[in-house]
Amino acid sequence: MPEFESAPGVTLHYTVDDFTDPWTPAPTVILLHGLAESGEAFRAFVPYLARRHRVVRLDNRGYGRSPALPADHPWRFDSLVEDVVALIRHLGIERAHLVGGKIGGTIALATAARHPEVVGRLAVLGGPASLTNMITRTPAWRAQIAAEGVRPWVRGSNAGRMGTRMSPAQLGWWEDLMSGTAASTLEGFLQMVPNVDVTAEVGRIQAPALVVTTTGSGLGSADEVRAWQSRIPDSRLVVLENDSYHVAASDPDETAALVRDFLAE
Repeated sequence: MPEFESAPGVTLHYTVDDFTDPWTPAPTVILLHGLAESGEAFRAFVPYLARRHRVVRLDNRGYGRSPALPADHPWRFDSLVEDVVALIRHLGIERAHLVGGKIGGTIALATAARHPEVVGRLAVLGGPASLTNMITRTPAWRAQIAAEGVRPWVRGSNAGRMGTRMSPAQLGWWEDLMSGTAASTLEGFLQMVPNVDVTAEVGRIQAPALVVTTTGSGLGSADEVRAWQSRIPDSRLVVLENDSYHVAASDPDETAALVRDFLAE
């Protein structure tokens, strides 16, 4: 099971999907998931990307097969960025393309801004530059998780996250995936989330960037996304028609194809 220690006492798991020609050097793309997920959130992206890239799906600290963390873990957004840099070094490569969904996209933005030397191309899928407006949601979320557990919180919050077009089977799969997250991990993580804001940093990004959002995203309107995306010198914005804010989940095939074509440029 591929794993490494990114910091003292913090072990991270990752999955490698590589169907490239073994005699041809292939670039690495790292997929960064969002809240209460794991690298499995990018399952649909593997067929699109793994023929031309070594695809690395990270389980962020505390999530997936990375060990759960206690509620008093000292969560710092900076540490999540450094985890990505540590993974790149662990893989023995100079740079990687980064693809992030939701807060995974925010982590990717910060990594590209702070460590331009390790990022080739950057794709942000439904990831906001600022999560400060989550302060209106996270206290109630934490209270519900503490009182009822993770699954009722996932079920109750998935309508806004996934939109109205998902089938019951799709929603069930995502509910099962997200409900596997430890309540202790979420308690600490959700306390950190409203403090995350990288808006002032995006102008430093040197990597070519693709930003994808939806017309009805609950994390920010298309105009709000455009306001920070346009500050990234070499970037473009694609807005898909949907009412979800997790575009990589609600529109996986269209989004994965956009990323594949962007990475091939």
